[in-house]
Amino acid sequence: MSNHIRFEGGSLLVLDQRRLPQREVLIPLKELDDFVKAIKGMVIRGAPLIGIVAAYGFAFGVRSLLKRRRRITHRDIQRIHDKLAKTRPTAFNLFWALERMKREWEEHKEDPYLLERLFDLAQKIHEEDIKKNVALAEWGASLITDGDTILSHCNAGELATGGYGTALGIIRRALEQGKKLKIFLTETRPYFQGARLSAYELNKYGADFEIVPDNHAGLLIKQGLVNKVIVGADRVVANGDTANKIGTYMIALCAKDKKIPFFVASPLSTFDLSTPSGSLIPIEERKGDEIIRIGKRYITLPSYKARYYSFDVTPHYLITSFITEKGIIEKPYARNIRQILKE
Repeated sequence: MSNHIRFEGGSLLVLDQRRLPQREVLIPLKELDDFVKAIKGMVIRGAPLIGIVAAYGFAFGVRSLLKRRRRITHRDIQRIHDKLAKTRPTAFNLFWALERMKREWEEHKEDPYLLERLFDLAQKIHEEDIKKNVALAEWGASLITDGDTILSHCNAGELATGGYGTALGIIRRALEQGKKLKIFLTETRPYFQGARLSAYELNKYGADFEIVPDNHAGLLIKQGLVNKVIVGADRVVANGDTANKIGTYMIALCAKDKKIPFFVASPLSTFDLSTPSGSLIPIEERKGDEIIRIGKRYITLPSYKARYYSFDVTPHYLITSFITEKGIIEKPYARNIRQILKE
């Protein structure tokens, strides 16, 4: 298991990603509302990790109810499910994990060891994610050449997952193979996941990286300073359209214009076959207040209006290929995504 999420003293300890890299602070989560606040409040983030923490939150929510009553109703379970599901509506791993937990309750609700089953499943989801990331990274590293200069947006590393990482996991694996790489990390406003979190991870791996403002991606690509782009995903739908951190679409357009590969690294738990195209993906809109301040300090007047969408959608035709734990998915995506999920 990774150090950023672990059991200890009857609670789930999660690393508060808002405080990195200056401080490493673990926060205990015990009650359902603790998990809801941690996900909604960006204590933890990244689609795979959101799903994992929600699975644990489901189990802890059931545990809290069982302390107060002997029997839990379907309405109780739906309430737990819905409170967690409303936290980050774009991340598909959230719904994927909650559905697994809900099915486990439905199939074993009369089992005296139900609670143990729920915690075991949450831990299994966590362990599976790490294994998937390692396999995904191995596939992705096969696409990386010694001497590549890679641009990555937001944070899709160990901190965004159960462990090891997706987009950054590929870079990590390529470095472990001895490949010499140069990495550009977009700062990723307004939470600076690239500047704070991706840099924090790559620094541990001894990578050669530079942080750039988000609006530098086009210039770097145009000048020929980047020859591959690798990003993660929060939801991939049936036709291959992909939701990821806001700004991904602009980078994909630049990559297409200069004919450089644009890869999306994502476990299959992020793929949503029930949604036919990206126009139907729910896009989370957060408070505009979050972009006119850094932490608690306002960078403009608090009275000004501001708008902030957490994600945008990159159309499938801008994506070179998807990298998953089961292999690399090429075009046509509508057929090949369905095929690999079926397998």
